[in-house]
Formats: sequence, structure tokens, C-alpha cells
Amino acid sequence: MKKIFTISALAAAFSLQAQFTVSIQAPADFKDQDAILYTLNGSKDIIVTKEQSKNNVWTFKYPKNYMGMMKVYFPNSNNTFNFISENKNVSVKLETQANKIKDIVYLDEANDLMSKLQEGSQKKELILPALAQIKEYYKDNTEFGKALKTEINRLSGNSSGIDQTQHPFIYYYNTNYSKFLSNDASKKVAQDEIINFLDKSNDMLETSSLLRPVLVSYLNSGGNTNVTASVDKLLDRLKVETPRGQTVLSELIDIFDVYDMQDFKDKYLNLAKNLKCTITDRLASTLKSNANVEMGAVFPNYKFNSPVNTTAKSLQDVKADKKVVIFWSSTCSHCESELPQLLAKYNDLKAKNVQVVGLSLDVDKDSYSKKIAAFPWINDSELKGWNSSYVDTYNVHATPTYFILDANNKIISKPEHVGDVLEYFKLK
Repeated sequence: MKKIFTISALAAAFSLQAQFTVSIQAPADFKDQDAILYTLNGSKDIIVTKEQSKNNVWTFKYPKNYMGMMKVYFPNSNNTFNFISENKNVSVKLETQANKIKDIVYLDEANDLMSKLQEGSQKKELILPALAQIKEYYKDNTEFGKALKTEINRLSGNSSGIDQTQHPFIYYYNTNYSKFLSNDASKKVAQDEIINFLDKSNDMLETSSLLRPVLVSYLNSGGNTNVTASVDKLLDRLKVETPRGQTVLSELIDIFDVYDMQDFKDKYLNLAKNLKCTITDRLASTLKSNANVEMGAVFPNYKFNSPVNTTAKSLQDVKADKKVVIFWSSTCSHCESELPQLLAKYNDLKAKNVQVVGLSLDVDKDSYSKKIAAFPWINDSELKGWNSSYVDTYNVHATPTYFILDANNKIISKPEHVGDVLEYFKLK
């Protein structure tokens, strides 16, 4: 019995071991204690786990096979950085200043290689065209001309030398990025080739960050004049009953939202709503965030973080005949032009018992504080930018985004611009 117990205990212990670990080192003066690890599904970050530092080291144990992009986010300081997993241990050393990440040193082979390749790719895109122009003024037989030619040849190289057996994700990412997202007009691929890629690609498609840009490229390919036909052709091939089909459908709904293609968004959102098959978590999250902000829906409550100009503890605690909720940022140029127009009519809105609530997607506290000093309405911010909790809850894809609520917090209007807000209240 003792022998059997020992073997069982060893088996249980082995099952709890990580497939791989992610280890992050930070300097002693880095103040954050908590860090959150994310994987990727299409363009959505998926929370894996939260860990606290031990002697300024965070160790995440990932229990399954995973090849793709990952992210670590430090919520207290709003620091974040990305890296890759090839189902092997990841080791990262952070260099920080004033509690902000200044540099990232990748200590494992895969991330070191990926970092160098991406740096080379950036140089290729930014520097190579300039060097090609300069070369016209120098002869090849001069010392500078020879050096210039050598550098041009180096930057013109590609990453085809990557060992696919040793670095499968890096090979996958770089090969397909070069093929499907190249800025070279001569390398544009046909729609059918993109459909084949989206259909036949392995699970690294969802974890690579390539899915959304490839879909945008597909929608723009060949001067596309019939978006519906193109999307229907793609979804018919992928089958919306499958996980891949539902992930693509979810991404397309978000893309149409981002680019303000409302008719297309409505068409494919209705398709998703009417599916009779099992719905994946990815598509379910898209359906939920859209349902939260449908006309007539009760606006989900939000518990304020550090509200200004109110004693209310939450959005629904704010009492008014109507509310204007604005998602904005101090770095948003459209907000810079639109919010002063709202400010000019603020007293008129108050006279109609209309409360304005601004929820900011700022990161920098000083910038946010200076801006709201001029805004007498209710202001709040998590100071987490696009990592703010209300981005997903309220399906926010751009700033400014407006909602008008009635006294019972039902959505009665979704204005596109500040002019629409003022017109709704007959203040134009």
C-alpha cells in the first residue's frame, strides 16, 4: 500500500507541475507587487493568473502547451510588456526608472531572437528606403559606398533562415507576417489565398496577433467593393459552428465597430445572436459587451474609483433626469475639440437636470488632473488606459464615445459626436 501511495503522490505532483514557467526580474526600487499574466485569442487578451513578487521576482507557472503572444501587466503602475512563448521557459529582466519600464532584457533564446528580428524589421521599414536614396549619390567603389551597399544587403535579408523545428512560433509569425501583411504592393495576395490561410492555419493563428490585421487586409484586398459577399464567402468556408469560425466572426464584428461600418456590424452581430450551436467564450464576450450597450438596455453599473465633483459611489447612484456618459482621454485630439463644446453648454444641461459623467482612458495622472480641472462635471478614471475595466464592459473602441441614459439608467441615445448630444437636448 505504501508503495502504491508513493507512486500516486508522485503522479499527482507531476500533474501539478507547469508545462513551462515565466520568470520576471525587476530592480529593488520597482514598487509593484502584483502582476497579471495574459495569453491571446485573436485580438483579445485573456487573463491567466495573478502573482505577487517574491524579492522582486514574479514566477508564473503555465500548465498547458501554449505557443504565441503573451503579456504581463502591472496594474498599480500601468506598466505592460509583451513576449512570446514557444512552450519553453521564459526569462525576462526589466530595467526601470521612476517605476516605469525603460528597457526589457530577454534572457531566453526565443524571446531574444524574436526581439532582434523585430528590431531588424523596424530598421528595414524605416531605414532601408532612406539608404536606397542615399546610395544614388555614392559610387560602389568608395569606402562609404561599399559600407552602404553592405548595410543595404543586410537589411534586405529575410528571416527564412529560422529553424522551424527549434522556433516554430517565430517561424510561423515572421513567415506569415511577411506574406500577408507586407507593404510591398507587388506581394499582395489574393482573397482565396487569405481564405486558405485562415482555414488551414493551426492554433497559432489565434495566439499570434496576426488574425485581425489579416482580416482587415482581406476586407481591403483587390479594391473590395462587395464586403458582404467577401465576408459570407469567408464564413461559409470556415463554418460559424466551429471555434475558428466564431473567433473570426467575433473579430469581424469588432472591426466593423471600430471602422463605424454599422450596417455590416448589425448584420453579422445578428448572425452571431441567432446561432443555435455552442458558443465559444470569445464570441460570447463580444455578444455580452454589445448587449450591454444596446438601445433600451440598462447601462451596467460602474463603481467609481476616485470620483471628482460628486459624493456618489457609483454611476447608478448619480440621480438625474438624464445622464450623458462620455469615454474620453486627455490625449485624444477629437476630445480636445469636442469637450469644450459640451463645457460651453454645461449650465444649460444642468438646468435641464442632466448630469455629465466623464470616464477617462488616461494613463498619466498629471495630464488627467490638469484636464479635468476645467470640467465641472463628474470625472473618474482608473488611469489604466485601454486596460480600464470599462472598455470591455461598455464596448468602447474609440474616444470620445457618448451614451445618453434616462433616469432609470436605460440607454436612450448613442450620439456619434458632441453635436448630436447638443441636438438631442435642443441646445444647438
